[in-house]
Amino acid sequence: MTDPNPSAYILDFGLIYDELNFTYNDTDFILNPETQPCNHFSIPDAVAVLVTVFYGFIFLLAIPGNLVVGLVIGMSKQPLPPSDLYLLHLAVADLMLAVTLPFLATSVTKGWVFGDAMCKIVTILQELSFYSSILFLTCISMDRYMVIVRAMEARRANRQRVSWAVCAAVWAVGALLSLPGLLNSAHLSDISQQTVCEQQYDPGSADEWRLATRILRHTLGFLVPLAVMLLCYGVTVRRLLRIRGGFQRQRAMRVIVFVVVAFLLCWTPYHFAVMADTFFRAKIVPYRCPARMAVSQAMFGTQILGLLHSCVNPVLYAFVGEKFRRRLAQLARKMGLLERTSVSRSSRSSVSSEITSTFM
Repeated sequence: MTDPNPSAYILDFGLIYDELNFTYNDTDFILNPETQPCNHFSIPDAVAVLVTVFYGFIFLLAIPGNLVVGLVIGMSKQPLPPSDLYLLHLAVADLMLAVTLPFLATSVTKGWVFGDAMCKIVTILQELSFYSSILFLTCISMDRYMVIVRAMEARRANRQRVSWAVCAAVWAVGALLSLPGLLNSAHLSDISQQTVCEQQYDPGSADEWRLATRILRHTLGFLVPLAVMLLCYGVTVRRLLRIRGGFQRQRAMRVIVFVVVAFLLCWTPYHFAVMADTFFRAKIVPYRCPARMAVSQAMFGTQILGLLHSCVNPVLYAFVGEKFRRRLAQLARKMGLLERTSVSRSSRSSVSSEITSTFM
């Protein structure tokens, strides 16, 4: 049978030539920097050694310092006012953070060598310490507000019983907010080729999980407590300024203000650095490699400043708290570390009818 259209099987070399014939462009190929991967942040060896030594220094100050604070407050013969009880629990939170420092110091130079279980435990301890610290500081601000601004209501309320319930609630809330720490795991880093302890999310939903945990940390762990503290202390200070000799009669306020300011100075820079990182990851801010590297460096540096806070409060009590120094001297005499002397005039100072702090 003869094919009616034999030309259909003949190759059209003209079409093939047109497809293969192209003009070579010899202009230089320029990379678009915005489409290239950024260099990852790495810690120089000399800096890693300095950070390790600094963590050790903080650990050696924080452990005995907060233990002494706990002893001074806990050995009081009088029932603890709410503010002192909150400060006692704040010292416990600082101790929890200090306990994690040897693990962090080792990980800076050698990577994470403690296994997956310790990775989760250390992370949860850090998160629990962080959340409970700022929540107890918020409770102190609310207690000062009640004592000074709403004194009559504070006298009628059973503040001591309520304060114990508040402490239990703070630890419970802190534990719940720390649960995302279970997502941390020890794994080999593709960048440093060392084992690291970091959050591991499902690749398909990593951005959503990270954004959710960051929002939780920014709001409940910083912005909301900060707003409550600023409101309470703003109203309280305003009331004291209207009362003649208000600040002199409320010496505990001076110590508390120093404690709150120290916390904010240590942790606020880290929060801003993490917020900037969140904006990059959520694509709210345009992605730029130099800015991204600067944020990574800021997160590393400000975290060191935040960890320093675990040893700051005992130093503040020693320098600012007159009652703390007096009670510390009494404790040292009981333990035979100081010779017994006559009672100083400062220890016979008058006590107001409304005791707001036996410690500060």
